[in-house]
Amino acid sequence: MNLSSALRLDSVAAAATTAATSNKPILSPKWTTRRLPTTTTTTTTTPRLRIKCSASLSVADPAASDSASRIGSLSQVSGVLGSQWGDEGKGKLVDILANHFDIVARCQGGANAGHTIYNSQGQKFALHLVPSGVLNEETLCVIGNGVVVHLPGLFNEIDGLEANGVSCEGRILVSDRAHLLFDFHQEVDGLREAELAKSFIGTTRRGIGPCYSSKAIRNGIRVGDLRHMDVFPQKLDLLLSDAAARFPSFKYSPEMLKAEVERYKRFAERLEPYITDTVYFMNESIAQKKRILVEGGQATMLDIDFGTYPFVTSSSPSAGGICTGLGIAPRVVGDLIGVVKAYTTRVGSGPFPTEILDQGGDILRLAGQEFGTTTGRPRRCGWLDIVALKYVCQINGFSSLNLTKLDVLSDLSEIQLGVSYKLPDGTPVKSFPADLRLLEQIQVEYEVLPGWKVDISSVRNYADLPKAAQQYVERIEELVGVPVHYIGVGPGRDALIYK
Repeated sequence: MNLSSALRLDSVAAAATTAATSNKPILSPKWTTRRLPTTTTTTTTTPRLRIKCSASLSVADPAASDSASRIGSLSQVSGVLGSQWGDEGKGKLVDILANHFDIVARCQGGANAGHTIYNSQGQKFALHLVPSGVLNEETLCVIGNGVVVHLPGLFNEIDGLEANGVSCEGRILVSDRAHLLFDFHQEVDGLREAELAKSFIGTTRRGIGPCYSSKAIRNGIRVGDLRHMDVFPQKLDLLLSDAAARFPSFKYSPEMLKAEVERYKRFAERLEPYITDTVYFMNESIAQKKRILVEGGQATMLDIDFGTYPFVTSSSPSAGGICTGLGIAPRVVGDLIGVVKAYTTRVGSGPFPTEILDQGGDILRLAGQEFGTTTGRPRRCGWLDIVALKYVCQINGFSSLNLTKLDVLSDLSEIQLGVSYKLPDGTPVKSFPADLRLLEQIQVEYEVLPGWKVDISSVRNYADLPKAAQQYVERIEELVGVPVHYIGVGPGRDALIYK
């Protein structure tokens, strides 16, 4: 959906009128900073960036317009990772690429990662644990050791897929080393957020953090433990007793333990055909020259090490998480594609330098349907943050980018790019800082580019995009130093431009 819908034209027109009378852009940024002269950023003579990825294809390569050539050039083991605070549209690209890969694997996170994808008939699927490649019948899906698995949620997803004609039998493998996420982890997640009061993290309350905490303090329960139901009750008792000791309002009783053990006996029987030593499987598949696509959950700005800590997830959604979450060597990992929206969104608490706090944020939210796949929560919206994107590209070593939702910007008369940070005294901040207090002081400098004021949702060739849209894409490439090979102009499978 883009801003051209009749329902929202009145809002845009009203904002445009306000802008015309106040000499301000339609969407005003959070920070009051000087506007860079338009003439420095709107020239049509900006040289086209030529950057080679590991597949030795440049942006200017004529073959880049051929989707089969573009996808076929990807490495044997490739990955799709989020480049902002999540919700960038990774699932769609994974779904499209899955046709060309034998295996799609999840390496970290849990049911807090929601990917919305559409099949060839336009039917919508919201996935949380099952890899997005499941809609492609020839693709095998792997849930790796780095994932935390909520079995009731996994079975609900499988049942929903099969009810809609998507076969899962023999196509989903679950690592015996993956940790089990229990319902009580979700309860503890809520108790922890309530305890933090005004300093809450803003989690999805899916129990992800508490489950990874159990893993880190070494009293977690793994999928492989379901094969040993003789000791399972003792392990679960330890987990539940620990939660009860930590949170007085968490009510635990012997009856609760008995009921949960009986429940998991049934789960264990159903899960048995899925349980696999995925570390062995993945490495054997690599040796057999199988093509593997890794699907990241969340995004690098939510990484527990590199994100806006403590407002982060509890795993590593960056490149390093691929190796630890699947048990494969760094040397086998090839092309990594970073998925980034044409603007920026964030769910939950935490710093957001380019956030738009006024009516403009609402316009983007409605136009882009920015509501969480997992929780339905409205997302905070802002301009594309180039400083944060460059930081993420450095960490992950992306060979290319997938710029999504470019169509959402179609009705704006001008678009801003957050190109640099500085402190109130004018001191430049060269990279995305770890210090949250410093982030609170940061002022963002913007470049203003012209909008294209044309619906681009039906465009399928890069050359057919309006010149202003091409200029926006190429300015991002120039500033970040990574080529944009895929451009999303709508939610459907076919709404993708190969550059």
